[in-house]
Amino acid sequence: MRQSVERTILILFLFVFFLQGCAATQQRRDVVESGFLTEGEHGMLTEGGSNEALLRYVNPDVDWRSYDKIMLDSVSVWKDPETQDVSPEDLKKLTDFAYGQLHDALSLDYTFVTQPGPGVIRATFAITEAEASNPVADVVTSIIPQTRILTGVKGLIVGGKPGFVGTAGLEAKFTDATTGRILALAVDRRGGTKNLRGMTNKWNDVEKAYTYWASAVRYRLCMFRGDANCVEPES
Repeated sequence: MRQSVERTILILFLFVFFLQGCAATQQRRDVVESGFLTEGEHGMLTEGGSNEALLRYVNPDVDWRSYDKIMLDSVSVWKDPETQDVSPEDLKKLTDFAYGQLHDALSLDYTFVTQPGPGVIRATFAITEAEASNPVADVVTSIIPQTRILTGVKGLIVGGKPGFVGTAGLEAKFTDATTGRILALAVDRRGGTKNLRGMTNKWNDVEKAYTYWASAVRYRLCMFRGDANCVEPES
């Protein structure tokens, strides 16, 4: 009996250990139009490739090396069924967190300014989806793999998000701060992967998505400039 209990504990320990190495978030397979991007801008989007946003547009005539400054607008929230019931306090927390992550990442390569001018990119981001996870249910379905049978179907229906984990949507627009010319557009969604780290925070999956996007934006702009030291984001 004791050996059986010890074996069960060992299996659970190994299971938890390997989960720690799993990605914190994963890209969803579908997108939802929010209204942040105009109909014309949505018409410019094409499906992204590996390690790119689900939908994206990059102006082929942009000299990205000519931009060395950035003007980052406040992150906005576009209400949808997933955000309309989120409290104002939580929404402020999420927008502040997203802005902070983007600012920290982009400040590594650009000088931040508050006014348009030559060589200035205007970056505007919108939260289009913010669904909290259920930390208690998350722990249950992560440690007891059999329970995933009950939540897996839901995950497939909503675009690959496992049951009981958070999901986030973000849209981005990069323009020339002086002329308003569109430089790039992006639409992406990410969901949690039942990583145990941070599960006591119901917004953990959403915050992890924002952290990933901040790194991804920096990486993509680095690639546009043709730099040799671009750091690929970790999921």
